[in-house]
Amino acid sequence: MNKRLAMLESLTSSGKADAFAWYGLAMEYRREGRAEEAVHTFKTLREKHPDYLPVYLMAGQTLSEAGRLDDAREWLSAGIGLAQMQGNAHALGELESALANLPG
Repeated sequence: MNKRLAMLESLTSSGKADAFAWYGLAMEYRREGRAEEAVHTFKTLREKHPDYLPVYLMAGQTLSEAGRLDDAREWLSAGIGLAQMQGNAHALGELESALANLPG
């Protein structure tokens, strides 16, 4: 069993997790090839912390890799809007590039 994954699952189930813990859990699921669990965790993070900008790019990439292109476009587009609102040019560029490079 992945100790980091177990720790993050425990932390997030405790109700005391911050945005970074949720993000870490989703990324660990993604690293383990558990795309649906990663996407579910990204959704939970977005509900709890909608201003946490890194989630939009990673969720978009995960959805794209899973062939869910419409969902990926929605996440990336939402991230673009948030990056513009936050004035984060670096994240904006990454999100725009990811959206432009989606297949089809």
